[in-house]
Amino acid sequence: MLDRDTNSQSPEADDIHPLFHGAPKTTEFKKLRKRIIRDVREAVDHYGMVDRTSGTKPKWLVCLSGGKDSYTLLAALTELQWRGLLPVDILACNLDQGQPGFPATVLPEFLERMGVPHRIEYQDTYSIVVDKVPEGRTFCALCSRLRRGNLYRVAREEGCSAVVLGHHRDDILETFFMNLFHGSRLATMPPKLVNEEGDLFVYRPLAHVAEADCEVFAKAMNYPIIPCDLCGSQDGLQRQQVKAILDGWEKNHPGRRQKMFRALMNTRPSHLLDPKLFDFAGLSIGSGSGNADT
Repeated sequence: MLDRDTNSQSPEADDIHPLFHGAPKTTEFKKLRKRIIRDVREAVDHYGMVDRTSGTKPKWLVCLSGGKDSYTLLAALTELQWRGLLPVDILACNLDQGQPGFPATVLPEFLERMGVPHRIEYQDTYSIVVDKVPEGRTFCALCSRLRRGNLYRVAREEGCSAVVLGHHRDDILETFFMNLFHGSRLATMPPKLVNEEGDLFVYRPLAHVAEADCEVFAKAMNYPIIPCDLCGSQDGLQRQQVKAILDGWEKNHPGRRQKMFRALMNTRPSHLLDPKLFDFAGLSIGSGSGNADT
């Protein structure tokens, strides 16, 4: 486990927060938990998600869908906060989008039991999506846009400086390849961005965490997983196709996902083809500012 700060609580307690009550005592699980915490802390520090020089404690709206990823996100941030390694206030938020059969009591009861400050927001975006999206088309784009708009509004109402999402390493890779295959651009979900209005940060602290780790962690903790019956129920999604490709590569060459992810952190604009990123026209012999193959 990560070392505690000198002012944090006693190291003798294994269950440091209700979110971790009943955690498996196995060495394997302890290694998994330590790896997730390390990866989240690395992302928070690497991408400057906390300004430690500002003198003020920011407030984060941590978005909780009820899936394995958002539970892992909440647990990791809560542990870092408890250890004094994440000086922020956390407000968990679930947006109930009015999907038929959605178990509306699961998350509020869970968050109350865990002692996590939270807000449950009801907005029937489901009806809008079903009405506006033609039959046979996927709901993801419109659903995501409506969800994001509501979360931004809630963040402003609660005085939060950031909306925090549970996208992990594999989501980032899949988005990169979707943009590559279908969007003709090299782009993905950034771990940190400013929204279009310019008044909120959007953070993805699980950026370095593998999806498989989230799945094993949430299952081991027996968190009450809520499946998505809207987008997740549709077949033939582009993301599912890309995921299948990546699964095949990983099966044949274990570790390939991590290598591809590291490549996103090690780009060389002078060895791509975008003149907006590198001044190819300005290259000259003997200038000492070339793009030699090295």
